Amino acid sequence: MFFQVCLYFYCKFLWRCLKFVMRKLTGRCELQRICYNTKPGASRTMKIETSLRDSKSKLLQTSVSVHPDAIEKTIEDIMELKKINPDINPQLGISLQACLLQIVGYRNLIADVEKLRREPYDSDNPQHEEMLLKLWKFLKPNTPLESRISKQWCEIGFQGDDPKTDFRGMGLLGLYNLQYFAERDAAAAQQVLSDSLHPKCSKFSKAEWEKKRMDKAIGYSFAIVGINITDLAYNLLVSGALKTHFYNIAPEAPTLSHFQQTFCYLMHEFHKFWIEEDPMDIMEFNRVREKFRKRIIRQLQNPDMALCPHFAASEGLINM
Repeated sequence: MFFQVCLYFYCKFLWRCLKFVMRKLTGRCELQRICYNTKPGASRTMKIETSLRDSKSKLLQTSVSVHPDAIEKTIEDIMELKKINPDINPQLGISLQACLLQIVGYRNLIADVEKLRREPYDSDNPQHEEMLLKLWKFLKPNTPLESRISKQWCEIGFQGDDPKTDFRGMGLLGLYNLQYFAERDAAAAQQVLSDSLHPKCSKFSKAEWEKKRMDKAIGYSFAIVGINITDLAYNLLVSGALKTHFYNIAPEAPTLSHFQQTFCYLMHEFHKFWIEEDPMDIMEFNRVREKFRKRIIRQLQNPDMALCPHFAASEGLINM
């Protein structure tokens, strides 16, 4: 343990010496070198984030957690601290602003998502009830719900007569994501629901099913899986694994909509993955989910990765 601590401080000392030498040789600080030599997106933003967080300067350390409205002033302070003339280096301020918007936005997104996760479903809350009924309407537009407490809820993958009990783990976040998927990507959501109920007749990947033993086709509970995938998306966000994705697709601050779009992508991909895995029974769900989680994490380790670029303005990145 003592050796590891000594090695850590030794490496840190060497790194600071190297930074000092590089500044003398290039005439640029580390932030300048990153912004000028690294392409926009996750590669640049994550390097900037690490540089600011590991700095010995209190100003730089705290810049990753300032309020969005204070970012412009913070950049002015950084430029002054580093003795960088903004008139001679105008691009640096623009790049730093874009990076800080993403970094601060990611932290704020975690807070927004956590707030929804911690809010329990309340059947006495008219807004909660309205969202739940809309979920039914979007998924089953041609089938009226006979009553609020009904076995019909099992048709969209809830476990019992009252869905509120299934939201305990993820709170309102699970309902928000399911409704977003059902409303914004209605055709796909209804198809995935149909496939989950009737996997033998799945239109999602008919050619693949024909190659398999169709008597083995196993469905799953759509809503319960949606809540489970919400849990997966939440943990990817909180762990920082989704930084690669969000820093590549969000030109500025990632928002709750970006998170929900990512959930939609994960639902699509998990559905395809479930079909590819061809599980023997529903008891294999945890194994399949864990294998899927590891695949997503491997993808996110690529600094150029964007899970669902078609959902965002990734083509118009202004992180210059």
